[in-house]
Amino acid sequence: MITDPAFYAVALPAVILYGLSKGGFAGISLLAVPLMALVMSPVQAAAILLPVLLVQDAVTIYNFRNDWDGTTLAMMLPGAAFGILLAALTAAYVSTDAIRLAVGLLAIAFCLNAWFGPDLQCTTPRPHALPTAFGLATVAGYTSFVIHAGGPPYNMYTLPRLTGNAVFVGTSAIFFGAANLLKVAPYMMLGQFTTTNLALSAVLVPVAILGNLAGIWLVRRMPRDLFYKVIYALTALVGIKLVVDALLA
Repeated sequence: MITDPAFYAVALPAVILYGLSKGGFAGISLLAVPLMALVMSPVQAAAILLPVLLVQDAVTIYNFRNDWDGTTLAMMLPGAAFGILLAALTAAYVSTDAIRLAVGLLAIAFCLNAWFGPDLQCTTPRPHALPTAFGLATVAGYTSFVIHAGGPPYNMYTLPRLTGNAVFVGTSAIFFGAANLLKVAPYMMLGQFTTTNLALSAVLVPVAILGNLAGIWLVRRMPRDLFYKVIYALTALVGIKLVVDALLA
C-alpha cells in the first residue's frame, strides 16, 4: 500500500485536514477517517493516523506552550481517562450508530442554544463546574476512542469558558494529546501497530506537520470573534454529519 496512488489520494487530504484541526480549527478533520476508509478498514485508518496525530499534538503543544488553562485540564483529564478506559472495555458491545446519534444531537442543541438561546448576549465566561467537566470529558474520551468524535462534547464545556484563540487551542492540544497517548496501549492490544501501518504513518508525518503549521498560522491571525464563530459552526457541522451517518446506517 505504501506505493498505492489511491492511498495517497485519500491519506494526504486527510492528514492536512487533521493538521488544520490540530492547529486550532477543531472539527474540520471530520472527513479524515471516512476518507481513508475508502481504501482500508476504519480501524486500520485510525491506527495509521494515531502516530500522526501524536506528532501533530506535540507540534501544537510546543507552539502554544504558554497558552493553556490549567483549571480546565485538571477538571477534564480524569474524565477523559475514564471515558477511554470505559470505551476500551465496552466498545465492542455498544452501537456506534447510537453514540453518533446522541453526540450529534447534543452538539446541534448546544450550538442552537449558543446562537439563539438566553445566553446569546452574555459575554462573561461561565464558571467552571466539576460535575459538568467530568461528565463531558468522559463522553469526549469515549467518543474519541470509539468514533473519533471527541470534539463536540469537549467544545460544549470549553467554548463558553475559555477566552482567546491561543488559550482555547493550547488547552485543546494538551487535552487531546493526553487522550491520544492513552489510546496507544489499546491499539497495541488490537494488533494495529504493524510494521506496514507504522511505515505509512511515517510517510504521512511531513505533510501532517505542514497542515498543522498552516492551522497555527491562521489561528494566530484570525480575530477572536471570527475564530469562535468558526468553531461553533464546525461543531454544528460535525453534529449534523454524525446524525446523518447514524440515520443512514
